Amino acid sequence: MKRRFIAPMAALAAAGLVLAGCSSDSDPEETTDTTATGGTDGGDGGEMMAGCEDYADYGTFDGAEVELYGTISGVEAEQLTESIMTFEECTGIDVTYNGSDEFETEINVRVEGGNAPDLAIIPQPGLLQRVVGTGAVVPAPEAVSANVDEFWSEDWKNYGTVGTTFYAAPLMASVKGWVWYSPSEFSEKGYEVPTTWDELMTLTETMAADGGSDSYKPWCIGFESGTATGWPGTDWIEDLVLRQHGADAYDQWVAGDLDFTSPEITESFESFGAIATNPDYVNGGLGDPSSIVETSFQEAGLQILEGNCSLHHQASFYEAQWPEGTTVAEDGDIWAFLTPNINADDPAAVTGGGEFVAAFNEEEPTQALQAFLSSDTWANERVSIGGVISANKGLDPANASSPIGQASIEILQGEDTVFRFDASDLMPAEVGASAFWTGMNDYVGGTDLNTVLTNIENAWP
Repeated sequence: MKRRFIAPMAALAAAGLVLAGCSSDSDPEETTDTTATGGTDGGDGGEMMAGCEDYADYGTFDGAEVELYGTISGVEAEQLTESIMTFEECTGIDVTYNGSDEFETEINVRVEGGNAPDLAIIPQPGLLQRVVGTGAVVPAPEAVSANVDEFWSEDWKNYGTVGTTFYAAPLMASVKGWVWYSPSEFSEKGYEVPTTWDELMTLTETMAADGGSDSYKPWCIGFESGTATGWPGTDWIEDLVLRQHGADAYDQWVAGDLDFTSPEITESFESFGAIATNPDYVNGGLGDPSSIVETSFQEAGLQILEGNCSLHHQASFYEAQWPEGTTVAEDGDIWAFLTPNINADDPAAVTGGGEFVAAFNEEEPTQALQAFLSSDTWANERVSIGGVISANKGLDPANASSPIGQASIEILQGEDTVFRFDASDLMPAEVGASAFWTGMNDYVGGTDLNTVLTNIENAWP
């Protein structure tokens, strides 16, 4: 595995770059101390332990302490700390991970109080920009920047850049826009996976005509997600804007330069509405289109197993929702295809999410851990533990814990893949995490589209 790390004042050289997995919901603040049981012979430059050859270039800092702070919790926090243990043993650095469900608020409090962590895992580019705005974040070391140039697309590096300065390397990722279905149903009924949006709509029409039961409808859709109800609908619109109007229009929309009331965004809403507001197309076993708001996104797709619907739009992390014993594979009980492009010959266009590691000091142990977390060594180790994926090109897709994970990695690593971060996470909170969500709920509930789009646009600061 490639490594590239050059610390300013220590004998450290060469470390690669990696990124892994899916964002996670957070539990109340938790601390996981991954203190190494091994160690090195005293301070910087000491003799390395046996088996630490891959970590020699990070140096040794016996007794140094580094705090890593983020939103990751529960099992994922345990897996994160597991992925750092060998690094600790080989470098002598004691890494303590703290996870908080109040991260977005607490990171500002800690910075303002002069108690910033050494490193923070920041879950959205928009939040990274706000934290950088405090003046407390230091630019990424040259080695990390070089890693990103080699192993990541320009899009990913841009998300870790504020102004013209690169601050944070990507860590983990998710792929949105999967359409889950039953391979056996497709085989039995002669359905083919669509390669264009028109083919998807034709398939939807055919499924509706074929029926199967009084409760059957082609699609099952759920928006309910507690205080975040509506966000699954924003994913639909983001997929459509990127596929119908391209990356430039998507970027203008995110920046507020292309209004929600523009012809482009209106068209994408109408394309979604052609499915979601049609009572012949949704919600088998659940109700009419208004039931979308009351149906949880976790439960909606399970109607496929009941034979009440055939298609469910949701991200790669939805794999975890299928009941125990469900085989998720191309020839299994459940599989998925990406929301198709408008034209079959267009390069793959995907939306998704990710996390970024920013530093609040230039101490050598901090930079050593930052470099390790940006390496292909870490990515392969973390993905091998399970549950996450990466867009890092140094990652072996075979290390993913599931076929859908492997497929997602291959898409993210594709030379021609156009990737865009979840738009609602990039927009101001008043829009992306409020008006956009509620607007989606209103739309499927029967509110006039012009009213919906005007209301969202008026929420823009």
